[in-house]
Amino acid sequence: MSVKLDELLTRMVTNIIPSKEKLYKELKTGRKFNVYLGIDPTATKIHLGNAVPLKKLQAFVELGHNATFVIGDFTALIGDSSDKESERPILTYEEIRENFTTYEKQAGQIVDLSKINIKFNGEWLNKLNFKDVVKLCQHFSIGDFINRELIKKRLESGKKVGLHEVLYPVMQGYDSYYLDTDIQIGGPDQTFNMQAGRTLQKDFRHKESFVLVTGYLEGTDGRKMSKSWGNAVWLEDNPNEIYGKIMSLKDDLILQYFTYATNYTVTKIGEIEDKINKGENPIVFKKELAFEIVSDIYDKNKANEAQKYFEKTFQKRIPTFSEIAERKEDLASTIAPFTTRKSISDAKRYLIQKSVSVNGKMITDPTYKVVSGDKIKIGEKTFVQIK
Repeated sequence: MSVKLDELLTRMVTNIIPSKEKLYKELKTGRKFNVYLGIDPTATKIHLGNAVPLKKLQAFVELGHNATFVIGDFTALIGDSSDKESERPILTYEEIRENFTTYEKQAGQIVDLSKINIKFNGEWLNKLNFKDVVKLCQHFSIGDFINRELIKKRLESGKKVGLHEVLYPVMQGYDSYYLDTDIQIGGPDQTFNMQAGRTLQKDFRHKESFVLVTGYLEGTDGRKMSKSWGNAVWLEDNPNEIYGKIMSLKDDLILQYFTYATNYTVTKIGEIEDKINKGENPIVFKKELAFEIVSDIYDKNKANEAQKYFEKTFQKRIPTFSEIAERKEDLASTIAPFTTRKSISDAKRYLIQKSVSVNGKMITDPTYKVVSGDKIKIGEKTFVQIK
């Protein structure tokens, strides 16, 4: 992918602090910047929305800058509530490390990890003593923290705001200072935390640093991508699942997905927009989009197979039982890995909603016994056969 500077600072970007013009001017000098992206591995899966800042980090790598991917093994112990209406559950150190194992594998589908520095912030945060933390806190105002929208909302509704939550932006800010970061990348919910890094760089090094805020990629139904809503496209989904989910996309999200989830140029996306505005069938572009996304995550062969599967199964209405399921003790356990949440409770939900059939017969009993060769339809898009 060839990265253009103008596109780097506009595509998938909602804000640049202190300004786009200043950052553009600095980047034009040709000097190498220290670029930072941090994540707290509080979950094991990445969806296309999570991939947006990863794509931006990869773009800086391709321009030759020094990129660091910071794993918040220490900050995850505190829990960031930036986008939550309540405190985050506290994870154990073992859970955090285990989560990152799977997260790293998926992130490697988006960024070239061999060209990125991977750091765990426990490496430096564990070394701070209480005196160090007090000195860091002197650079910040409690008023700024409690005036954040979600924090204010929680306080007004009488919900608890833990004192440890106040320390989270301070710790993230110290990450940025410790790494002498020039550019921080993150979503809108991270803007306050990233500003803490700018503050410490200014106060300690008298240095201007930048915050690059990426936009959100919405879920297939227009809401925020969420596991509970079943509207997320996960990087670990198989090619058929990804292709099918993109085909279920709301029409008014097509251009957003081309912009946030593909490497198409702005010019090419503009051409697609013109064709849609002139009345061309959106399904044509959904198929192009689905093919491109599957190709990026897997490869073109898998994308071809997924397209043929979709056309045969959903357009020609000839089901293809291409997935192979392992027979478990009962039907609910057998189909659980193929449900939205990949759980027994979700499998039972499908059964209660009469969304499961075995060999063409609707089944609602979770204890139903399946045998080798049975063909099972789960929902409208999943067809599995017992090996």
